[in-house]
Amino acid sequence: MSVELWCLFGAMVLGLVHMSAASLTFKAQVGNRYTVGARDEALQPTGVAARLDRAQRNFNETFPIFVAAVLMVEVLHKAGEFSYWRALIYLGGRLFFLPLYAAGVPWLRTFSWNAATLGLVLVMAQIVM
Repeated sequence: MSVELWCLFGAMVLGLVHMSAASLTFKAQVGNRYTVGARDEALQPTGVAARLDRAQRNFNETFPIFVAAVLMVEVLHKAGEFSYWRALIYLGGRLFFLPLYAAGVPWLRTFSWNAATLGLVLVMAQIVM
């Protein structure tokens, strides 16, 4: 399996980590009674739970694009040294983004988002190179 596909797998695992972190912190905030019910009150997370929810939504915005880009690189046989470093930049930026967002660290969080987005754009550029 190529490094790009391993990065895709890592991003899939990271997506589950995002989902679990957001869900568990919200559950800790509002309790089981609300989270197992119909959620008719539409309570909103606050604090760390809200940051983790926003981080998950942010991840969900870029992940489908990353999936498509990696799969296109693979299908078009354009995988190689350049694309795997680019995929690693995306995954690395995303790995740092979650704890930085949860901790509320503004500048480093933005830098990690920028790095991940740069990696994503560079993987996409590999498709047309």
